[in-house]
Amino acid sequence: MIEKDVRLDAYIARSAPFAQPILKYLRSAVHEACPDVEETIKWGMPFFMYKGLLCNMSAFKEHCAFGFYHGEHIVVGAGRSDRAMGQFGRITHVTDLPSRRELLAYVRKAMGLKDAEVKPVRRSGPQRKAALVVPDDFAAALRETSRAQAGFETLSPSHRREYLQWIGEAKRAETRSRRIATAVAYLREGKPLNWQYMKPRGSARAPGTRAGSVAQGTR
Repeated sequence: MIEKDVRLDAYIARSAPFAQPILKYLRSAVHEACPDVEETIKWGMPFFMYKGLLCNMSAFKEHCAFGFYHGEHIVVGAGRSDRAMGQFGRITHVTDLPSRRELLAYVRKAMGLKDAEVKPVRRSGPQRKAALVVPDDFAAALRETSRAQAGFETLSPSHRREYLQWIGEAKRAETRSRRIATAVAYLREGKPLNWQYMKPRGSARAPGTRAGSVAQGTR
């Protein structure tokens, strides 16, 4: 059995509490299906190697992702990059994954493709992200405040997408309403969602503030 890479242990340990059981489950499934798999870290994420790249997993602030090098050969309907990396969308719990039997079958199929030296599907041309769709309740809230509407429209597509994704991830109506209210307040000032963590351009850090923090002015 291949020795595990301690860097993956560290990656899992520093991931969010919700992500740790997901990452441990994926790791154990890959090793069960492919005893000869090797572990490594590439581009800051855990990768599993078998005659080259086999699959990888990653943890983000509110979801995990998992994908195969031969993704479109393995999983029907693969390539949902508008939702998350990999072929399984946004994973927030182990139950978001296929059954263990299916997952093991996917890993073994990926191994078979590596054995056969099958080339992965390469999409031609640049891939366009899904169009931004503003939900009705958020759109109505923006229309009530012209400054917020203008602030949203002047943001880059990636920053607008962050707001839409954050609001869409709310599980409860109360949470969604609070997030919409917060978004409107930020947008009235033209701020992206994570403005607190952004370093102001062209300005020196204020005395007494830590790197990565943004001093908030009074209004």
